[in-house]
Amino acid sequence: MATLRETFGSIRGWVIDLVEIGLSLALVFLVIDLLFGPKLNIVGNVCGLINSFVSQGVVGFIALIIFLAIYRR
Repeated sequence: MATLRETFGSIRGWVIDLVEIGLSLALVFLVIDLLFGPKLNIVGNVCGLINSFVSQGVVGFIALIIFLAIYRR
């Protein structure tokens, strides 16, 4: 029987794998959007996400840094 720590470790691994797949798909769709025109509007969505961080000033900048630190783990 697996311990609670091992169970949470397995779940964490699955979540990390899902996030990596999602980011890979987002990059593929971004390239497709750039090559074939704005069919999926990925570029607009990425710009909107970045603008939402920037429009909040220092708090948004700190949130962006925290988001990038979590992503790099």
